[in-house]
Amino acid sequence: MKAIHNASAVALTIALLAPNASAEGKLSLFHWFEYIPQEMLDRFTAESGIEVTMDTYDSNEAMLATLKAGSMGTYDLSFPGDYMVQIMSDEGMLDTIADGELKNKANIMPEWLEVPYDMGRKSSIPYQWGTTSFSVNRDVYTGDISSTDILFDPPAELAGKINMLDSQGEVLALAAMHLGIPQCTTDRDQLKALDAQLQTSKQHWASFNSDTAKEVLVSGDAAAGMIYNGFSAKGRLEGANIEYAYPDQGVIAWMDNAVLLKDAPNRESALKFMDFLLEPKNIAELTNWAQYSAGVIGADEFLTAELRATPENNKPADSGPAVFVEACSQEVQAVYDKIWTNLKK
Repeated sequence: MKAIHNASAVALTIALLAPNASAEGKLSLFHWFEYIPQEMLDRFTAESGIEVTMDTYDSNEAMLATLKAGSMGTYDLSFPGDYMVQIMSDEGMLDTIADGELKNKANIMPEWLEVPYDMGRKSSIPYQWGTTSFSVNRDVYTGDISSTDILFDPPAELAGKINMLDSQGEVLALAAMHLGIPQCTTDRDQLKALDAQLQTSKQHWASFNSDTAKEVLVSGDAAAGMIYNGFSAKGRLEGANIEYAYPDQGVIAWMDNAVLLKDAPNRESALKFMDFLLEPKNIAELTNWAQYSAGVIGADEFLTAELRATPENNKPADSGPAVFVEACSQEVQAVYDKIWTNLKK
């Protein structure tokens, strides 16, 4: 996801709740905003005696920038998206989990075990997965939303009322899908077309914001917006008359992962928390709260009927593909960074 900006550092210190528990250690998380219920962290503390602190970020790029700016050795676990795991691994930022260190590793679904960004899960475990697309306020616009034109060439009812995620990788990937060009293209004409499309579309956008992507739709400050499927489901459940789109051009697919950071100060605590997340009932609790999907065997039996039925989690068979963001070469990434910087001016 993208531009380098300051991560929000909301330090949440969780006190021991169990009166008979004694502190056995500490755990420091670097985590996405609004993505885990406090009750779940409290329960981990009560069961393990491990005190948890958590700082948050709102994009993969913000997380990476913070860690590279001197925070390695501060946090034990972070929760990057699929392509960012590859980037962090290539830069030597991840520790290796030895065979046998995770007693619940066998609970990982086979399709999420041999993943190209961490084959065999040597440094990570699956956390949550979902899609990124856009939602539209149906009180404002009742027309067809089966095209990414809604974001990049919107109808008059939505022009100037669109929020985009502050997420470089996803915005540029979705724009490439809109144009029908490959991600990470090295074709100069295609890169120029991508830049031109984004600069033209920018005039229709009201804001770039990830951490309030749901709130602006619920409040009516935005009539349409790029959003994660779970955020859209939560917004709808909060009363917003919004509809999540699965456009013909496709949507972004993603898998967030818990990764063991190199030089983690509380490595044993981190492994205990990873095992905690690989318990089917625990990860299902998170999934029911976050409104996404899990990658753990046995979690499905603990999911609510409401989550199973939510339209945001049921991709229509006739919609476009779900495509992961690609990790580009350094040469292409430098061009993408320049496009994004110019877009955010």
